[in-house]
Amino acid sequence: MNIAAIALFSICTYLLSALLIILHLYRNPAEYQKRQQRHPLYSAWLAVCGHSLYIALVFQHNNGFSFSFFSTASLVAMIVALVLLMATLNKPVEKLGIALFPITAAMLILDLSFPAQPHPLHSHNWAMSTHILTSIVAFSLLNIAALQAVLLAIQNRQLKSHHPKRFIRSLPPLQTMESLLFQMLGTGLFFLTISLVSGFIFIDDLFAQHLVHKTVLSILAWIIFSCLLVGRKRYGWRGETAIKWTLCGFMSLLLAYFGSKLVLEIILHR
Repeated sequence: MNIAAIALFSICTYLLSALLIILHLYRNPAEYQKRQQRHPLYSAWLAVCGHSLYIALVFQHNNGFSFSFFSTASLVAMIVALVLLMATLNKPVEKLGIALFPITAAMLILDLSFPAQPHPLHSHNWAMSTHILTSIVAFSLLNIAALQAVLLAIQNRQLKSHHPKRFIRSLPPLQTMESLLFQMLGTGLFFLTISLVSGFIFIDDLFAQHLVHKTVLSILAWIIFSCLLVGRKRYGWRGETAIKWTLCGFMSLLLAYFGSKLVLEIILHR
């Protein structure tokens, strides 16, 4: 089976899905009903399936997965896209695909263009695999929350200007958007908590494995998201406050997950 052909298929279907969402949105935004929303998502499901098959075949071929910068980014982007598609089954978040699907396609292109050495299968036991999996799921959910926060900021600003554009008029009400944001934050924080606890239990020496900065930044993100959820419950935080806290927490998490990889692999070539 041609691995590159599967990757190219996924790239094309990701981009097609984003294009279909835009076309459906701008052709008839007032009647952008649930039945119409399904059509672009069919293409996205095909893209995610192809992307998953590509990762599985690379893993099988190399007898291991490479946790290099681009390989990890491709895997995380695929999981983020999958989580988004699952969320669209009962939440109106499909428009996030306009930004997310092209980004996922770009990550897959970079992974295909810059292959790295794989890690053998025995390098990660079940405990470490649990930690890695919960970390990726947490990052994926909080990634979608950050995209939702950006969309909420644009929506809030345009509604205040009393001249919302066609895309903004097609979004759910502001209150619904905020509710979705906090649902994603709560779920993401749950998995982030599991990730941090499992990391403290299963990782023997943080200093020897150069994980101190990742741990500190992840804990900082956990504190930010926890404070935001508490502030929402006790003080009714919303709007710009919720958006700023969400983006600050996500940036901390982004630096924790990819900051060192970017510096070491892309800049210093180590």
